[in-house]
Amino acid sequence: MVVDWIGQDEADQIFAALADATRRDILTRVLRQEASVSRLAERYPMSFAAVQKHVAVLERATLVTKERRGREQIVRGDVGTIQAAARLLDEYEEIWRGRIGRIEDLLAEPLPGDVS
Repeated sequence: MVVDWIGQDEADQIFAALADATRRDILTRVLRQEASVSRLAERYPMSFAAVQKHVAVLERATLVTKERRGREQIVRGDVGTIQAAARLLDEYEEIWRGRIGRIEDLLAEPLPGDVS
């Protein structure tokens, strides 16, 4: 199972981080292009400290990495973590499709006493 690849706790952190719209927006921005925390903070109607906290949640979930360049902290998206989460969701979809396939098979079976 994919959960073994990223671990239950890691999966929980990833999806908890992605549950917030601001964090999803930050992640989208830094996947497109790295940005400093101060540049990110300019885009949101909240304090710099609040944006820092959002970035910290994303960093703990390994969705982003930070690198200090002089006085700035540069944030980058981590595609590997996104891919691991996508594999987990693909596995859930596969399980779901398997259930649908079994339902279709059951519906295709003749009923007892049906002489078609």
